[in-house]
Amino acid sequence: MRFVLVALVLISAFLVGEVVAAVLGHSLVLFADAGHMSTDVAALALSAWAIRLARRPAEGRWTFGLQRAEILSAAANGVALVAISLLIAIDAIERLISPHRVHGGLVLIVAGVGALINVLATWVLSKANRRSLNLRGAYVHILTDLYAFIGTAIAGLVIVLTGWNRADSIASLVVVVLMVYAAWGLLRDAGRILLQAAPESLVLADIRSHLCGVTHVLDVHDLHVWTLTSGSHTVSAHVIVEDHCFDTGHAPRILDALQSCLVEHFDVEHATFQLEPASHVNHEGNLHP
Repeated sequence: MRFVLVALVLISAFLVGEVVAAVLGHSLVLFADAGHMSTDVAALALSAWAIRLARRPAEGRWTFGLQRAEILSAAANGVALVAISLLIAIDAIERLISPHRVHGGLVLIVAGVGALINVLATWVLSKANRRSLNLRGAYVHILTDLYAFIGTAIAGLVIVLTGWNRADSIASLVVVVLMVYAAWGLLRDAGRILLQAAPESLVLADIRSHLCGVTHVLDVHDLHVWTLTSGSHTVSAHVIVEDHCFDTGHAPRILDALQSCLVEHFDVEHATFQLEPASHVNHEGNLHP
């Protein structure tokens, strides 16, 4: 949490200064950078909020707690990126057609300071747990800002040396591309989790193969794998075992073996198994493979 708060203070302080510089310098690219950095501030603030919510224990209707708050935060951050990038793109195209006078020296100075601030914020966040989609999103945003400030500095230098004001608009469009790319990654990953798709790091065929390799297991069906929150995967399955396991009291040992299999091979600690005799499969319809 403290790494997120430190980065939030750094970015917020610079954001205020950049907006002032953008107004004084009549620079769209500084406004674009400020717009991108505003999403960084939102991402960091939402990250801190989501981390706090995720720590609440499971109770009442919230049987899994509020761990998915970070996924909702990441999705909201992605939507905000898309909206801001659209506004900046429209203004940049208008300025390409009718360029405004831009103070290149001010743009160059602000971009240099911004790059230093982003390097520091990136270093701070690199110490946090980036397995979290929320924190990874914030980290990617700030790293993208660093690249954007490099482009902004180049635009400022071009304006200082040549007086070509359209460089400001072109740099703005480069920032827009970076923002859209970052937004796509966040929305894609958040969408997969919210729609309960199987995580890319786990292959269902491999999981089924390993579970079927447990002694006395005949088959596995209704296998489901999903992500509760970043880095926390859950498995449920119906497991067909030899009939005598229910008579000999061997079933609990099979459950232990199945759980150990998931932990050892797939680093999955939360699983729910339904053990069934071979004859029970005939009583189930609409089975998921």
